Amino acid sequence: MKIGLCSYSGYKIYPGHGKTMVKTDGKIFTFLNKKCEAAHLMRRNPRRVTWTVLYRRKHKKGQEEEQTKRRTRRTQKFQRAIVGASLNDILAKRNMKPEVRKAQREQAIRAAKEQKKALKASKKPPPVQKTKVPPKQKAPKDLKIKDVTYIERSWRLKPNLATGLYY
Repeated sequence: MKIGLCSYSGYKIYPGHGKTMVKTDGKIFTFLNKKCEAAHLMRRNPRRVTWTVLYRRKHKKGQEEEQTKRRTRRTQKFQRAIVGASLNDILAKRNMKPEVRKAQREQAIRAAKEQKKALKASKKPPPVQKTKVPPKQKAPKDLKIKDVTYIERSWRLKPNLATGLYY
């Protein structure tokens, strides 16, 4: 005895019941009853129709007894070696006293500064001679413009009808 599933509602279809529809492209749909078939033909989304299995699954209906409280996994700290440092080296540095660590850091900083100074001294470029730049020419101050095509309008500017200039 083969029990099928309704393509629309998701309910079981027992032998001798239901209706099968085959489209021209070869897709087969089986429907439990006329209600499911009509809803499918009207292109109703089964996830939005409240009585379908898809809707109930989407909105988590009727799963209270099946669902148990899931335990969340806590991440555990795990130490392992890094490239260039074994686990023993890392643990030794961690267990080191703060004063010793501070002294090592200062010594490393001092060594780096000395190395930087040596690099700077060896790379010092020869001083560049400054060439004299000729002084820039200034525009003459008594330049009067007779033909003014565009002047920014302002309440301060007044036209002089005799000369055609704005002052």
